[in-house]
Amino acid sequence: MPEINIISENGIIILVVNSENIEDGENMDVIKIKEKMKLFEKAINSADEKLMDELVSDEASFYTPASDKPLYGGKGYLSVVLWMRQGFSDVQWKLEEIIAENNKAAVHWTLSATHDGEFMGVLPTGKKIQCSVMNFYYFNDEGKITNDIAAQGMLGILKPLGLCG
Repeated sequence: MPEINIISENGIIILVVNSENIEDGENMDVIKIKEKMKLFEKAINSADEKLMDELVSDEASFYTPASDKPLYGGKGYLSVVLWMRQGFSDVQWKLEEIIAENNKAAVHWTLSATHDGEFMGVLPTGKKIQCSVMNFYYFNDEGKITNDIAAQGMLGILKPLGLCG
């Protein structure tokens, strides 16, 4: 039977699920995941390339509307952030909640930004946007991010700009 613990610190809620079925060596320390994700929040909000390289595996590939080819490593992930900044120079992500198990984390973010530059062909509108974004992160044994799957976050950006229904 899984054991569930709730950790709340500095307004961040973490749901920790400890399962008897987890083999030794498979479970990355949940506190480590939390620490990594707080650093990741700092890295994306400050566009810190050095910190991104420390947090993201060089082999990690990311798919995004910013490129027709996969982007790799910390620099690749940061290129998505820089692409967003072209249309939203003040874009910020706020980590709201983490649910972690094994070498995975589900993270709820709040994205806030002002549309002050051209974005996907739409000229600046000056509109302020705020939306919830959910991402799933996977970590290797060294504690680096190897994959990031975004769930519907882009709709919250495209809808206010009239790019989708």
